[in-house]
Amino acid sequence: MALFSSRPPQSGRPEGPARRSDGAGLTIIAVGTTVFGDLVSDGVVKIEGSIEGSVRAGTQILVAPGAVIRGDTNAAEIVAGGEVHGAVQGVERVEIQAGAVINGDIRTQRIQIAEGGRVNGQITMDANPQTAVAKQTPDKVAAADPPKA
Repeated sequence: MALFSSRPPQSGRPEGPARRSDGAGLTIIAVGTTVFGDLVSDGVVKIEGSIEGSVRAGTQILVAPGAVIRGDTNAAEIVAGGEVHGAVQGVERVEIQAGAVINGDIRTQRIQIAEGGRVNGQITMDANPQTAVAKQTPDKVAAADPPKA
């Protein structure tokens, strides 16, 4: 297998299955690694360690069993097998696997919760979660409630 080669594979077939992240990259936070601060990626982010900050990915966030995120998450798709302590926004889909714990609100179009997965928060399912978030911005809330004299 030519990992860094620009030559096409000898068999004429692709060397592996096509992933949603092709062209955007894969970021892995390994077991035993802790990141302090926000993490932003255009592709897929796989967390096996821990993050103390928000995580934003263009494609997908994968939270492995044993991993911990203490901050908000935002991606097209979020698959949680570990712990997330913060708001979860999966624009297209959120999956909570057995043994996963979400301590925060979830906003998504579609959700799958496996038996043994736990959610401690509110789940909101919208046709377009991006517009639902825009509806709840502090500016719009302040404009809706005029100051009382």
